Amino acid sequence: ERLAAAMDVGAVATDQPPLSTMGMEQQPYDFAALVLALVNLIAELAMIFGGVVPFIPQYFIIRRTQSAEGFSTFVCFTLLVANILRVLFWFGHPFEMPLLAQSVIMVVSQLFMLYVCVEVRGTNTLDPKRIHFRDFDMATFWQWSDFKDYLLFMSIFTVFLSILTYLLLDVVLYVETIGFLAVFIEAMIGMPQWLSNNRKKSTVGMSVIMVCCWLSGDCFKTGYFIARSAPVQFALCGALQVLVDLSILFQVWLYKANQHPVIAID
Repeated sequence: ERLAAAMDVGAVATDQPPLSTMGMEQQPYDFAALVLALVNLIAELAMIFGGVVPFIPQYFIIRRTQSAEGFSTFVCFTLLVANILRVLFWFGHPFEMPLLAQSVIMVVSQLFMLYVCVEVRGTNTLDPKRIHFRDFDMATFWQWSDFKDYLLFMSIFTVFLSILTYLLLDVVLYVETIGFLAVFIEAMIGMPQWLSNNRKKSTVGMSVIMVCCWLSGDCFKTGYFIARSAPVQFALCGALQVLVDLSILFQVWLYKANQHPVIAID
């Protein structure tokens, strides 16, 4: 009986792979999963922080030239409104956390860009007249002299829409509408810059690197939206952003002969 038991144990033992090969069959799978997780992490980080990267060269141009004339602050306005709407949209239609984090970081970055532009503009202006939000003059909207006025306006805007969203959070039409407006307004990020270039017939002072970063980022973002099955509004408006970016780059070629800004005389 002992001999038979020993033979049974030996038979069972021979069915098991050697210790040196144990776990090797799992290694290819584990390695592939690790690579996939790493790629996913890089994509998420690129989505979170990639949106602010294009503004870095524009910031250095403003600091170097001590002039913000080539950069339209309405770009900041567009992104602030769009990303605040996107954050509110998340409460009614939750989407991926990287997209939510991107919106929060974008709001902070655009407030910083506004602060820099207002500071530089204040040091260069010779006009003693100060323009404030409390003047309620649409002709000077978003051209205020004090950064606090921008903060006041954005605070009122955010509080009002937050209360409205809280009251209408269960209304699907309202939630989907603010979601569409968020991505549609963001898709128009380049339009203030396009209009500014068209008015001056020049792209002097605008960072071409910034626009190229917009284009590459928007292409990546649109692909990310499609791959991750984000709400359809995201992908459609991402494609629209790509078209706007291309139109601005076309202006760079169109106005390349104009080496100096054109001053319009009424």
